[in-house]
Parts: sequence; C-alpha cells; structure tokens
Amino acid sequence: MSSTSRDQTNNPFNARVIAVVLLVAILSFIAWVTLLAWSPELAKRDNAGPHPYAKSATGYGGLVSLLKAQNIPVSVSRISRSIEDHERGLMILTLEPYGMGAKLEDMYLAPPALIVLPKWTAPPDRAKPEWARDMSLMSTDTVERTLEYFDEDGRILQASVPDRVNTPYGRFEPDFTEKIQLIESSTLEPVIRSRTGTLLARMPDEEIYILSDPDVLNTLGLASFENARLATMLINSLRQTADTPVVLDATLHGFERSDNLLKLALDIPYIGATLITFVALAMLGWSALIRFGSPGREGRSIALGKEALAENTAGLITMARRETQMAPGYLTLTRRVTAKTVGAPPTLSETELADLFDRMSETGNLSANWTQLAHSLASRIRSRDDFIERARALYLWRQEITHGHK
Repeated sequence: MSSTSRDQTNNPFNARVIAVVLLVAILSFIAWVTLLAWSPELAKRDNAGPHPYAKSATGYGGLVSLLKAQNIPVSVSRISRSIEDHERGLMILTLEPYGMGAKLEDMYLAPPALIVLPKWTAPPDRAKPEWARDMSLMSTDTVERTLEYFDEDGRILQASVPDRVNTPYGRFEPDFTEKIQLIESSTLEPVIRSRTGTLLARMPDEEIYILSDPDVLNTLGLASFENARLATMLINSLRQTADTPVVLDATLHGFERSDNLLKLALDIPYIGATLITFVALAMLGWSALIRFGSPGREGRSIALGKEALAENTAGLITMARRETQMAPGYLTLTRRVTAKTVGAPPTLSETELADLFDRMSETGNLSANWTQLAHSLASRIRSRDDFIERARALYLWRQEITHGHK
C-alpha cells in the first residue's frame, strides 16, 4: 500500500465523519432551542408552600382535586393580569408568610375574590422539596403585616378551637390543628364569626372576602371531613352561578408565565412561518454546499455572430407566427443545396431534378422519395408542429442522399 492511500485511509475528515458531526450538531441545536423555549414549563412546581401546585400540608393541591371531584370548573392561573380580569370567575389568592408586600401594594383585585391569609411557617425539606418541614405557627404580628394591606386597623387572634361555629351554611364543628386563627376588625364585615373573632370577613361594598385561617382550604385542613364540607359550601356560596369557574392564582408564588418569543415562534399560528424560514435557510445552505467552480461570466445583452443572428431571426419569425408560411422557401432551399451537393447539372429543370432525386432515393432504399416529401410540404400545413415534423423528414432525407454532407 502506498503512503498516499494510507494517509487517505487514516484521515478522520472524510465525508462520513463530517456527516455524523453535522447531524449531532443539528440535533444538539434543536434540543437546546427546545429546552430554552419550554424550560419554564418543564420546571418542577410541586415544592412545599402555600400555592395551588403544592401537595404538602400547607399547599392547595388538595383543594384543586376536591373541586375537580365535585365537577366544579377549576384552574390554576399563571398570568398576572387574570387577577385584575378573571372573566367573572372566583379568584382565590393564597398568600405566603413573607415577601408579599411589594406584590400586594401594586395589586388591583377584581371581584369576586377570596384572599387566604398565611398561618404556618413550613419550609420545604431539603431531601424532598415537595414535603414541608418543621411546621410552626406564625406570630400574629407577622400575619397582621399582611392583613394591613386590606385593613390597616385589623388584628389577628390565635385562639383555642371552639366546639362549633354558626355559619350561613349551617353549624360547623372546626377540626383544626393547635389553634384557630381569627380576625378582629371594626372595618371588615363578618360573614363567619365565632365568639372570639371572625373566620371569614368581607371588605365593605365589595365582593372581596378574607379567610383568616388557611386550614379551611389547605391540604392539612381538608383531611377533616368537617373542614372539607365547610370549604365546599364556602366556595359554592361565593360563586355567582353553578357554572362560575374557580381560579387559583399562582403568580404571587413565582409561577408567572413570562412572554417567551422563542416559544411564541414555535407555537401556533407562527409555527408555519418559522418552518418556512428554516427550510429557506436549509436550502440556502445546501445551495452553498453543492456549488462548485467559479461563477459564470455575464454575457452581452445582445449577442454577436451568425448563430446569434439566426436565433434572433428565428425568434422574430416565431413571434410573428409565420413558421407555416416558410414551407415553400425551405423546399426550394433544400432542392438547391441537395443538387449542388450531389453534383447535379445546373441545366436540369425542376421536373428532371425531381426524377433524379427519386432515382437516388430508390437506389438508397429510402422510405420516402423527393416527390412525396415535396408534396407534403407543398400541401396545407395545419400548425407549427406539423410544419416542423414535415421539415424534419425532408432534412433527414437530404442527410441520407448526401451522406451527411452539407
């Protein structure tokens, strides 16, 4: 084996390797774009906390399941503007213990809405983030700092759980862990009130309600039948009709869906334009890849020479649609050229020259003679294609008679 062939065999930059590298690069790019566009949707959401995705004790995933089981239309909103305009649905906002100040200050809440105050401090477990760890009651001062955005003079009480509470929906026997959290306010209108404070209050002249104790709706409280019964009756009473949907907000907990231009380009209705763009780019790349040699030089707008003159003349005749009227002239030209080529005496008449051509056709065993072909061109020609077919037959006859000589 020569050194040249050995080098070609060991060369890693052959067509197959380059094709594999390009394929891997293209697939990697597509995967990267996909993850970049949909990474917010693929992020884990069920970490412990007082939000509608959490299945922990302080979460509200159990409330979503409870409402779905009762065929109540329920959804989780990740769009911040739905707080201001939720299409007549009942908006439920579950507040976190800390970091809600700036969000509550700028918030405009459209009725009807239910605001659930925080009660528990329960950070996620490090080993299993979806589990709550070390649940403990929040201080009343911390909860009051959240309540002041709705009632500046309101106070929070954490009292012993009463045996029963009278509600507009009947008697309720609360089953809460440790203490019940209540509101004491001279501004808010009480809807559900115990001897020591208000469990559910209403803002004056607005269909905005404040639930002091989240254990009525969270997964920890819904483990009790009494609490689940009160939660169902409470939500049904706040809904305007039987078809009114329930919307649980998730934007206050950091799950807001951001505007993603890349995802928008890969979603309906813009996916068509995006695919067309990619196909056009692929075709441009393919054109650049298979191109070889230097680009052709640009020629003259009007070519010179006999060939160009003949082509231009033929073009003019075609534009004028005069091809069928050229048959007599072509027949005369063929007779003169053939006679000159075979050496016929110039003194022969047309009839004598026709007899000579016919004898030559018979001697050469040709399928047609001069008289037949001349009659064909002299007769009526129906179309341009018909003329070309008859002229070609005469041309082939001349080639046979003159043995290819012009």
